Amino acid sequence: MKYAIKIICVVCIILIVLSCKQNLSIKESSFSKSLVAGKYILPAEDGWWNWCMAPMYDENGKLHIFMSTIPNNGSWIKNSKIVHFTADKPEGPYTFVDTTFASKTATYHNPQISKVKDTYVLVYLLKNASTPRVNQEIGIATSKSLYGPWTESPFNPILKASGKQSDGSNIIHASNPTFVVDTDGRFRIYYKSISDKYAPKQYREISMATSDKLEGPYVNYPNNPLISYANEKLDIEDPYAFYYKGMYYMIVEDRMDVKSALEGNPTPQDKIKPGGNRPGLIYKSKDGIDWGRPEIGYNTNTHYFNKELARTERPNILWKNGEPECLFLACHDDDPTAGFFLKIEGWK
Repeated sequence: MKYAIKIICVVCIILIVLSCKQNLSIKESSFSKSLVAGKYILPAEDGWWNWCMAPMYDENGKLHIFMSTIPNNGSWIKNSKIVHFTADKPEGPYTFVDTTFASKTATYHNPQISKVKDTYVLVYLLKNASTPRVNQEIGIATSKSLYGPWTESPFNPILKASGKQSDGSNIIHASNPTFVVDTDGRFRIYYKSISDKYAPKQYREISMATSDKLEGPYVNYPNNPLISYANEKLDIEDPYAFYYKGMYYMIVEDRMDVKSALEGNPTPQDKIKPGGNRPGLIYKSKDGIDWGRPEIGYNTNTHYFNKELARTERPNILWKNGEPECLFLACHDDDPTAGFFLKIEGWK
């Protein structure tokens, strides 16, 4: 009898261990399962390459896309500008409208577009062309029309490459912003941050700043960063945050294989190829502060288009009548387009 009890106990322990191991897996989200291949779009002009599409419908149902374009003989660190295209549908064809933001002394990059009541809100990476690469900052502009004119905030850069975090470290980088109106009607900007805590190493983390006014000033959340894998010597970037059906969501690029580390099987540092060379992640939160454990948010270009693996990054959602219609993703390979979109079908 005692022997039988021992066997039962051993079996139970084995089952518990196996169960715990199984629970470590990062499952595919219902959002990711809803994604259906769309089309590669927006080829660049000769001598340029396009990146990071931010889509939005206007009040007449016209589709607008703001994105970065960079000269082949230049660098996005110094020469990127934000351009504007329109179309009648995500598949195109697209018509060039204007160069929305450009400067000889600064780079404008990675835009994201939102709307608050009757005002359109554009947030973007803003960097002085003469400063070191790490010193990236964030700007914001507003307009009553997607055709402009756009008014840049008098507080720009609204998030600077400076400031203290709760652990006493200094923020040395703020970029890749995403804008959300919270449940209290305040304005949040989630963004990629880098601090000097791990210097000389630099790890990309996700932080947040808030304001009572669209144009700012924006104040950093005192307990930044909100999401960090720096202790594991890993990072994520390219956040796209939104509020939907009572929950906050954030989609990010899994830049250094955080997924495998969370599953208990980290990829050796010398084997990691940084960038969007793997599926992205999606987080879900009740308050937009405590994000917990992610799920797979989207797959790579190979999954949807059977093409050679390329960097798939910069997620942005196109909304229609309050519902997510398409996920836009930048894709950097030999294809001359800015990237592709995926249709969101039946997400619950």
